[in-house]
Amino acid sequence: MSRTRIKICGTTSIKDALLARDAGADAIGLIFARSRRRVDGPTARRISLAVGPSLARVGVFVVGEEGGALDEVLRTADVARLSALQLHGVSGAAGDLYLQAALRYYPVLQVVRPGDELPQPHEGLELLFDAAQPGSGMTLDWQALRTRFATGSWLAGGLGPQNVGQALRILPAAGVDAVSALEVSPGIKDPDRVYAFVRAVSAAGPRNDHE
Repeated sequence: MSRTRIKICGTTSIKDALLARDAGADAIGLIFARSRRRVDGPTARRISLAVGPSLARVGVFVVGEEGGALDEVLRTADVARLSALQLHGVSGAAGDLYLQAALRYYPVLQVVRPGDELPQPHEGLELLFDAAQPGSGMTLDWQALRTRFATGSWLAGGLGPQNVGQALRILPAAGVDAVSALEVSPGIKDPDRVYAFVRAVSAAGPRNDHE
């Protein structure tokens, strides 16, 4: 039995990073892809330095988008003091080569959307199952996902205090990732919702990876 990890994504300020830490989250997500929640490298660096090693700092990138070339990703990760990468748009043989190169430097959360093929396993790689439009608040069909939800995977897609317990009863996620349901506006977190989300995950209890 293992505790489900918690990532609060779309963090844009030191205030919200400290909120995530104090609420009991394990990680924050710093978005460098096109998004209303996007941060630049220097801002992300200030956030990372403020929380230090108390939280994992996961940088969110889209391969194939501006800023998504591997050399650019690695430069941003260094400036921002990231501890892991979250990669969208990694697919096919070229994507696997990109992924293998990235894994030489950082652990990676690879985003898997409905209809995507599951990638080859690699050391340092974890999967994050997300909706077709990440950050949209859309949920996944958790029952339908059971047959392809790999052990050790993360779950995202419209999760919030009101539904994360139900999701975890269906899928033994190693971690959960929330954004829009915890906000008062894009990029601005609601403290009550963040604390409620962490409590709801804790109330769901430890997962059983052998189910």
